[in-house]
Amino acid sequence: MSVAGIPLDFILFAATLAGVALFHHHTLYVALTGLVVITLYKLGFADFSGVTGLAGLQGLLAHEWVTLTNLLGLLLGFALLADHFERSGLPTLLPRILPDDWKGGFVLLLLVFVLSSFLDNIAAAMIGGTMAGVLYNKRVHIGFLAGIVAASNAGGSGSVVGDTTTTMMWISGVPAIQVFDAYVAALTATLIFAFFAARQQHAHQPIMKDNPIGAHFEGARLGIVAVILLAAIAANLYFNLRDPEVLNHYPVIGTAVWVALIATAAWRRPTWSLLPNALRGSIFLLSLVMCAAMMPVQNLPAASWHTAFGLGFVSAVFDNIPLTALALRQGGYDWGFLAYAVGFGGSMIWFGSSAGVALSNMYPQAKSVGAWIKGGWHVTVAYIVGFFVLLAVLGWHVDIDKRPAGAGAATPPAAAQPAPDAKH
Repeated sequence: MSVAGIPLDFILFAATLAGVALFHHHTLYVALTGLVVITLYKLGFADFSGVTGLAGLQGLLAHEWVTLTNLLGLLLGFALLADHFERSGLPTLLPRILPDDWKGGFVLLLLVFVLSSFLDNIAAAMIGGTMAGVLYNKRVHIGFLAGIVAASNAGGSGSVVGDTTTTMMWISGVPAIQVFDAYVAALTATLIFAFFAARQQHAHQPIMKDNPIGAHFEGARLGIVAVILLAAIAANLYFNLRDPEVLNHYPVIGTAVWVALIATAAWRRPTWSLLPNALRGSIFLLSLVMCAAMMPVQNLPAASWHTAFGLGFVSAVFDNIPLTALALRQGGYDWGFLAYAVGFGGSMIWFGSSAGVALSNMYPQAKSVGAWIKGGWHVTVAYIVGFFVLLAVLGWHVDIDKRPAGAGAATPPAAAQPAPDAKH
């Protein structure tokens, strides 16, 4: 069923996203309503990747449950991790090493970029948000929040262990060096948005110049943060190297985070009371991920730099995991361009990546599409400039001999999907 040639599925999804944008104080209810309406429509009048009725829905859930479970585990787990990090006292000691003016915020965003090159981007964003909250007395400009999310997504875009989409490419046979090309664009973009975001923040609330009275450092909590992060990294690397298919069938990374949290709880008790609010934000994100997964996206336009450029904007509202899976199936892309586009593009809207949703749980004022676009305009500008710098410096090239194994095959895209690092 379609209206003016547009499948009704897309219209319903667009209406859901519009509702999220307009009613940002009721985003959870809007997302859940959209999920119910789209599911009922698919059950009664459409299909799930060619399979109708409850059997089709069951098949979709069988493909998506690993992604959803991992996202839930990471979002909830990293909410507790961020609290451990804040209570370690390290953020209160940062004024000793960061510049006192706008350059302090600039350096902070660069730190988030570096962290995200080897950490989950949710963790990098929430650590960045925690540090910003302390350094700016909780008065963080929405443009700087957009900068934190953008830095977390940019940092992972050129690393095969920094983002789900790049890990997918690596598992499919794309050499890590091709993905690394994305850093030409990502670093360019980061220098642009970090400059403007830092100056916005300095005008809004200058950085703390001295350590607060009574500031102290608690090494035990920072040790717990390290244990949790190392558990996630170790699980991801181990199974990527030994048996990547395990990541397709089990929520390994989310499980590793919670095993580490529970194992260290006797050392320092997590703030369990944070979980109800984090759960609300998590359910919101999972609802949008499921809505996106039900869209009838069977093919992408012909592979070209124009298509890759456009996918960056699509990634701001559409799950980048199926987009990447479709691109791998199709083949013919310059994978550095694609990694940058789908990895960084979600930063342009607050719910465009899991890092943005996680950070908005810490800063509810971020849950406004209009305010995010207005305050974080520099993220969109940075995406465009970074993309064309990459095009000018390296040019669009496709190494036919190193196309992913299975590119062009009939395998469903979900079969190539590893466990997420939660980049929506």
